[in-house]
Amino acid sequence: MSKIDEGIAYPTLSQPQIEQLQHYGEVQTTKVGDILFQVGDKDYDWFVIIEGALEILSNADTNPDILAVRTDGQFLGEISLLTGQTAFLTARVQQAGSVLKISSEKLREIIATNPQISELVLNAFLMRREILRGNAATSALKIVGSRFSSDTQRLRAFAARNQLPHQWIDVEQDTQAEVLLTAFHVAPQDTPIVIWQGKEVLRNPTDSDLTRRLGLNRTVASGEMVDLIVIGAGPGGLAASVYGASEGLSTLTLEAVSTGGQAGTSSKIENYLGFPAGLSGAELANRAVAQAQKFGARIVVSQAATQLREEAGHYVVQLADGEEVAAQNVIIATGARYRKLPIANLPKYEGQGVYYAATQTEAQLCYNEPIMVVGGGNSAGQAAIFLAGHAQKVYIVIRRESLVSSMSRYLIDRIERTDNITVLSHTEVVGLGGERFLEQVVIQNNQTQEQQELPIKALFTFIGADPHTQWLQDVVALDDQGFILTGNALEQAKGWNITTRAPFLLETSLPGVFAVGDVRSGSVKRVASAVGEGSIAVKFIFEYLAAQ
Repeated sequence: MSKIDEGIAYPTLSQPQIEQLQHYGEVQTTKVGDILFQVGDKDYDWFVIIEGALEILSNADTNPDILAVRTDGQFLGEISLLTGQTAFLTARVQQAGSVLKISSEKLREIIATNPQISELVLNAFLMRREILRGNAATSALKIVGSRFSSDTQRLRAFAARNQLPHQWIDVEQDTQAEVLLTAFHVAPQDTPIVIWQGKEVLRNPTDSDLTRRLGLNRTVASGEMVDLIVIGAGPGGLAASVYGASEGLSTLTLEAVSTGGQAGTSSKIENYLGFPAGLSGAELANRAVAQAQKFGARIVVSQAATQLREEAGHYVVQLADGEEVAAQNVIIATGARYRKLPIANLPKYEGQGVYYAATQTEAQLCYNEPIMVVGGGNSAGQAAIFLAGHAQKVYIVIRRESLVSSMSRYLIDRIERTDNITVLSHTEVVGLGGERFLEQVVIQNNQTQEQQELPIKALFTFIGADPHTQWLQDVVALDDQGFILTGNALEQAKGWNITTRAPFLLETSLPGVFAVGDVRSGSVKRVASAVGEGSIAVKFIFEYLAAQ
């Protein structure tokens, strides 16, 4: 859905469809100048135009741009109506008439129960979010900062991975930056800042600050009890959320960073079943989030789980902010975190030349520059191919002789056909250099020990991952590398203490707690595999409940 289709984005409902929808809302007359919702509104209503015309306005300063006009039979809104995010646009009546007003809660009910309208609305909402993200200059969310600031890159990555429409204004190159900094009395050295709605300034906000301000989080009540808590919103966690909610389980999904996990940082996934043209990790995550919320799952971003314990026949999950939620069943899908190169001054260049994801955000920073990708797996291959379309030269550094044993053949073939990609075999990165940001990389041949310095402006590392299980030490059984033991592997390690039954395939040493995706010992580190595990874990939950 990356290619914009106006017919999908802005369909016209038939009269019978509008009559169906009237059971869910109320008809409201409109007059010229009425504001139906505006930038910053939370939990705003869904509107179907029965008669008249509505203007869609950009951000709002005092003279907002009119981005579009919608008329009879068309409907307003985009994916934030389902996610609970604040509105990114304003709707104002241009021509008097009437609208059908439906609450966001009723809209979710419609999407869950009416397949025909559901497909039409969801496709429109997803496409509209893509259009919003493509019109950066009109966005209500602006990030002002230096390309050489790790905090600027953190904010940009957070906005990109959470599919937030935003504009980045570079203090080094964009003349608009000086105007904005002067207007808000901010010195260049005090950036990054986030400007919301043209008037509110957040000075170097944390991800959690931004999450709260933009309404990314659905409400979590302390002590709340649900049927299923899913910890992690990568492909495995999102699949578990979809299947859990669709099977009638009240489902709460907690994500520490952003939806999509490591897969969400992938520029293109080309071997995922059903998408022959490929799709980006962000697109996959965005669709999965919409699908989970369609069935009623609540997804909370920037909320890390810090503790898991059993209490009175159920499980309690403690969150980073100290709140606690409980459930009868838990699915752990916390994935893994990329390993870092063992180089002393690496932290100096993180976010300023050293990156762990290859998305459009990072690609903009290395346009027509020589760059390096470290790693020989599929993630490294996908990154190299994507970045080759932006960079002057791409070096792939691997410790082995070739890519054959670690990378899919279709990626190897494409790398071999790309003129500006060079594979450096038997090579390791041993040094980094540069005054403010990365400018040189020192490599060493691990057979001859010969060293060479290359002028590299961006280094992307994909050298494997460690499980995100630090918070689960002494809580569930782990293997020697820290991955969660499940099923047969758990029994073989003598980590299962129930004599009346064997553990289910994905069950951990805590009965009723399951692990899926990269965090699980012995898992296949592929998106499709994680999605499959997330879905069948829900099946095992019902078997567990029946056994109880």
